[in-house]
Amino acid sequence: HSYKEMRQVSHMCPNITRIYNIGKSQNGLKLYAIEISDNPGEHKVGEPEFRYTAGAHGNEVLGRELLLLLMQFMCLEYLSGNQRIRHLVEETRIHLLPSVNPDGYEKAFEGSELSGWSLGRWTNDGIDIHHNFPDLNSVLWEAEAKKWIPRKMFNHHIPTPEWYLSNNVALETRALIAWMEKMPFVLGGNLQGGELVVTFPYDRTRSQGVTREQTPTPDDHVFRWLAFSYASTHRLMTDASRRVCHTEDFAKEDGTINGASWHTAAGMNDFSYLHTNCFELSMYVGCDKFPHESELPEEWENNRESLLVFMEQVHRGIKGVVRDLQGRGIANAIISVEGIGHDVRTAADGDYWRLLNPGEYRVTARAEGYSLTTKKCEVGYAIGILLHFYGSSLTGSNTLSTMRSLRKESQTVEHKPNKNTKVM
Repeated sequence: HSYKEMRQVSHMCPNITRIYNIGKSQNGLKLYAIEISDNPGEHKVGEPEFRYTAGAHGNEVLGRELLLLLMQFMCLEYLSGNQRIRHLVEETRIHLLPSVNPDGYEKAFEGSELSGWSLGRWTNDGIDIHHNFPDLNSVLWEAEAKKWIPRKMFNHHIPTPEWYLSNNVALETRALIAWMEKMPFVLGGNLQGGELVVTFPYDRTRSQGVTREQTPTPDDHVFRWLAFSYASTHRLMTDASRRVCHTEDFAKEDGTINGASWHTAAGMNDFSYLHTNCFELSMYVGCDKFPHESELPEEWENNRESLLVFMEQVHRGIKGVVRDLQGRGIANAIISVEGIGHDVRTAADGDYWRLLNPGEYRVTARAEGYSLTTKKCEVGYAIGILLHFYGSSLTGSNTLSTMRSLRKESQTVEHKPNKNTKVM
């Protein structure tokens, strides 16, 4: 698809799609995002926001085409009454950003196979967008070494250092950061090319000078599940008999790998996890960075189920709303899970989402000026469990109050937890 054709794709289903731009490239091309939702342009309280991005490296075009095909597929299936797609559209606000680096794509498209593997990889001013994000890992790890956490510094929503924006930051990266800060994304995947593997944070090694080192996040088990959900449903990633793209056979590792144990670099995935609530992974969706147009149908079939299954994981774990006694949502409340050293925060309406694997958890909500409250929950294998918090202001009563029992709240959910999932 040319730039103009990409822009026109979104007109197929005007009732459930919206196109908007998050900024401009160095050459002035708009960075178009396509929203898929039954209420385009609106955030519904309690509905998680999901994103796919592609084309950060302009010469890796398969991801760009896959997202355009995904949009068309969801549109047609929604219109035909496919219940799986209808549920996704009605219960999730989906954002697709097919071309993060349109300048690089234009350059790669005009080139030839003799131009070299890197033509169009970088922005017009020579920046690798995926690795153009601030290194918040070092900030966190230094604070941990000084024992600043949790009293002097939080283990999440780490602010962007003041020096960062005065450095060589691409316009495209600035636009991405502003977008990531504006939308309450819960889960995201960035599609890349040249390999068949899914990588998960951390992408940067903790030990200085070490280029490959297993570096898990506090949510390592969740990230491993998310990565496997994509790789295991891909037609080739876990196939031991498939040809190896280059020298490493990732099929032996179930098609997934911790990013830092592959090669170290501060990037979008770690920044998303440490600066926002969003869990971000990288999907390397094909050996060929710029496949021939005739190969796209097969590549679509290879990735179609994976793209859908990964989106559905945004509903895994717990979600709810933190409210005061008057029923008003409390923004920026901190949601902590005992035993996991990484918190998330509520969005503007007080709603929150916490991705978790099946298990028993103690979850605490706290907000400045309010007393904290803790609830126990058991997450089963069914996707989606509702856990609301109601806290009284410290300026009034010091007692905790629950306006309605959590068990009754869970019964109001359209898709109830199964018998293995209970709220206490």
